[in-house]
Amino acid sequence: MPEQPPYLHIADLLRRRISDGEWSPGERLPSRARLAADYGVGDAVVRRAQELLISQGLLEGRAGSGTYVAEPRERLRMVRSLRRTRRDGSPFRADMADLGKTGTWEAQSEAKVPAPPGIAARLRLTEGDLCVRTDYEFLAEGKPVQLSTSWEPLSITGGTIIVLPEGGPHAGRGVVERMDVIGVRVSRAVEQPEPGEATAREAQMLGIPRGSLVTRIARTYYADDGRPVETADIVVPAARAEIVYELEISPGD
Repeated sequence: MPEQPPYLHIADLLRRRISDGEWSPGERLPSRARLAADYGVGDAVVRRAQELLISQGLLEGRAGSGTYVAEPRERLRMVRSLRRTRRDGSPFRADMADLGKTGTWEAQSEAKVPAPPGIAARLRLTEGDLCVRTDYEFLAEGKPVQLSTSWEPLSITGGTIIVLPEGGPHAGRGVVERMDVIGVRVSRAVEQPEPGEATAREAQMLGIPRGSLVTRIARTYYADDGRPVETADIVVPAARAEIVYELEISPGD
């Protein structure tokens, strides 16, 4: 077995001291130089260990002040299920209401955007076919908890009253409800979650350190005739939300 990198070992030691109560939430850690001397490693090793714990939400860095034990934060429970797509109005708003929170979002749509290769493959389009792309920032009590970039083929929604997800009489409704308005019945969703690290842009929008752990979900909705009708890339920061999948079981399954 390969030896554990030094920074991971130091991160484990710091994590243990925090869990043992040696440093309390909000308390400043000793200087990086002091910790490096204590553990017999270089400053760079301690820095990488602290950056890892910051990305995991255990520590927080304060510019010009040092590194502190992070105050405990409530992690939102975000349930992924087909049932949530069948609720009236926005699924996100309904989910936040279940948690006793106010869910809102900011969105910006751009029409007639050529589908890049990966999106075209997911939507079974030819590269360059036109889509409506919508960038979302979802907020719970005014704090960002999720990002999403959605793509819908203009071949399906073009010329209809739902062409813009956040415009018209059905603005803000979920994909399932909006598609039903134009006679497209969504009957299946496929989601592929993967762990990752926040990019500089994602970190800025979510208010988290760059490189923080996130869950990326590639989601695609399908109509009952098998056509993909929407696909989205969703980003959820691990320190702020836990993702739970709810599976429906029919009799005989």
